[in-house]
Amino acid sequence: MIHPTDSELEILKVLWKEGECSVRKVNNILSQNKDIGYTTTLKLMQIMHEKGLVDRDTSQRSHIYIALVKESDTKENLLSSFMKTTFEGSASQLIMQALGNNKMSEAELKEIKDLIDKIENK
Repeated sequence: MIHPTDSELEILKVLWKEGECSVRKVNNILSQNKDIGYTTTLKLMQIMHEKGLVDRDTSQRSHIYIALVKESDTKENLLSSFMKTTFEGSASQLIMQALGNNKMSEAELKEIKDLIDKIENK
């Protein structure tokens, strides 16, 4: 699987949330949080199309893009790659680092405990 760049991942997040989008719509959403020009968004999406990350419908004047990669698969692949290169493949080291460096709410801690219980009871 192709690993998207940070900028490509931002575009994929928009497409996963919104579904099919024009470049203009993606750019409008991205520009709410960062300074990005329309032509930059267009070029990125064209590159993503060449890489096979998105598909586009060119039957209308405004091209419509859709993600070809699933959010869950992309997250799994990025996390797996990060874990291998940063934590020598150790999920426990990754989790211990994440848990040790962040304050969590009671609700988040409960979610983690419930997940551990679920894993242990399989």
